[in-house]
Amino acid sequence: MSRSRDQRRRRPAYRRRPQQFYWLWIAATATYGVGDIVSTIAFLEYAPTVQEANPVVALALDAFGLGGLVILKIAVYLIMLWISVHGAREGDAFLYYFPPVLLTVVGTYLTASNVRLLLIA
Repeated sequence: MSRSRDQRRRRPAYRRRPQQFYWLWIAATATYGVGDIVSTIAFLEYAPTVQEANPVVALALDAFGLGGLVILKIAVYLIMLWISVHGAREGDAFLYYFPPVLLTVVGTYLTASNVRLLLIA
């Protein structure tokens, strides 16, 4: 039996272990999606002396306001979700786990950084 036929028969990881898949992405959503967006909005509104350090986010905020921030975050989130699903379908554990773990780590760091900036401003 060829390897490609064997891979087609094996169900993707998100179907074999749906709870794991959901919890990975719930953590990513809570930190990268909600935590970073809410803390960014808070420091932009309550600490006007603090400027957005990320040039891409600053450009989105300047061009489209807070909606630009949300659209940018959703776009990155959906791309990472697509990579994770693709990795699961291909049987690539790295591509399956890396996107939600990366977003969770980045989201945690950015949220903590924003809260720190808000507290010292």
